[in-house]
Amino acid sequence: MTGTRPYRLARRAERQAQTRQRIVEAAVDLHTTVGPATTSISAIAKHAGVERHTVYAHFPDETALFEACSSHWIDANPFPDVAAWLAIADPGERLRCALRDVYGWYDGVEDALVLFVRDGDVFPSWGEARRRRLAELADLLARDLPRRKAVRAVVGHALQFETWRSLVRTQGLSNRAAAEAMARLAETL
Repeated sequence: MTGTRPYRLARRAERQAQTRQRIVEAAVDLHTTVGPATTSISAIAKHAGVERHTVYAHFPDETALFEACSSHWIDANPFPDVAAWLAIADPGERLRCALRDVYGWYDGVEDALVLFVRDGDVFPSWGEARRRRLAELADLLARDLPRRKAVRAVVGHALQFETWRSLVRTQGLSNRAAAEAMARLAETL
C-alpha cells in the first residue's frame, strides 16, 4: 500500500501543474486578444475549463496571475538580446542594430502590445517596469554618443512602441528605414 501513495502524490502534483499551466495559457490568450482590462477571472476559468475557485486556488489574486502570465508571455516572446548590441564597438551601428531588432520585435508582438499599452493602468507595475527597462536601454545605447542629453532623449523616444507604430504603421516606413531614420536623427544632434 505504501508503494502507491508516492505515485498518487506525484500524479496529483502533475495534474495541478497542468491545471496551473492551462490557467496561465488561458489568461495569456485572453490578455493578448481582448486585453488585460477586459479579462475577468470568470472568463479565464471558462477558457481554461476550470471553476473560478480553481483559478484562485492557484493564484490568490490578479497580480499573482498577471505576473505568471507576463513571465509566460515573455518566455514565448523574448526581447532581443541586449548583450549582442553591447558587443558592437561603434555606437552608431550599435544603435542601428538595436533599433532594427526592437522594431522587428514590435512588429511580431504588435497586437498584444497594443492591448498591454492600452490597458497599462490595470497593472501599473507592468507599465512602470516597461518604462524602466526602456530607460535603462536608452541609457546604454546613448552612453557613447556625443551630446548625451539630447541624444539620450532621441534614443529614448526611438525605443518607444508608440514611436515605432507612428513611423511604420502611420508613416509607412519599413522597420529598417524607421531604425535608420531614428539613428540618423540621434547622430545629427
